[in-house]
Amino acid sequence: MTEYEAVRDGGAGLIELSERGRIRVSGSEATMFLNGLVTNDVKSLAENRWMPAVFPTVQGRLIGAVRIARVKDGFLIDTERASHDAVLKTISRFTLAGDFKVADLTDESAILSLQGKRAAEVAGKVTKTIVADLPRDGVSELEGVTVIRATHTAEDGFDLVVDATRADEWRQALKDAGATPVGQETFEVLRIEAGIARFGRDMDDTNVVPETNLDDAVSFTKGCYVGQEIIVRIKHRGHPAKKFVGLKADRPLEPGASITSAAVSPKAGNIGLGYVRYESIEPGTQVDVDGISATVVELPFVRGSWYQD
Repeated sequence: MTEYEAVRDGGAGLIELSERGRIRVSGSEATMFLNGLVTNDVKSLAENRWMPAVFPTVQGRLIGAVRIARVKDGFLIDTERASHDAVLKTISRFTLAGDFKVADLTDESAILSLQGKRAAEVAGKVTKTIVADLPRDGVSELEGVTVIRATHTAEDGFDLVVDATRADEWRQALKDAGATPVGQETFEVLRIEAGIARFGRDMDDTNVVPETNLDDAVSFTKGCYVGQEIIVRIKHRGHPAKKFVGLKADRPLEPGASITSAAVSPKAGNIGLGYVRYESIEPGTQVDVDGISATVVELPFVRGSWYQD
């Protein structure tokens, strides 16, 4: 079974995500401070659950798109490598303002992700628990490992956050249990098929949050936070000028001014991610992007086991 097939065709792929940044936030005022810095409602986040969120600037532009997990000793935040330093700097500014502690766990931890229909089976063998019982936003803190149910490929998935000194042991145990290592080149195809944007490639600090298709990361009912005025104003005005979409063409797409990521998919053909003017975001719309004729497609391109009951 190839790397791609392990994830897409019923197996379990093992993907290295350790380059992502990991930050722990704790203290009695952690919830209050975080809630004022991100777009989602941290106050509503229950223990052993996670949510997507964005750290925006005062102008409503992205500092970083993150995952915030509520664990027993506070919050575990993980973010793209490209936004790690900026997110850490943004959070750390408030450590002297109250009972708000920040620790960068990036170097002392690792993330190993299992993706595919057999991900629950393999993770269960190694952790000796029934991880399939975790909800889609579930977190389980076990001895020596934190398990987070999440997809990075449109397939069912589980991220294992482990101590960096034991990462090799965990990798070998997961392979022994049936996981197939997946390289970054294959992972990039899977990511694009899943329609998942990467900070530093598909979005950055020049994008306002409503452009990026991160709707699940924004609460429009919570209290004030940095950048809220701009983000809410765009929503009430109707829409941003452009929007992140999926694109499909008769020939291979290449990253350019509008196309941010591109791949030749074994299942979906010549696909890409990028931005088109808002009036062209309806699936089926023919557009000219970077000189190439393409069709706007609903994301994800491939609806894997994550979307199946």
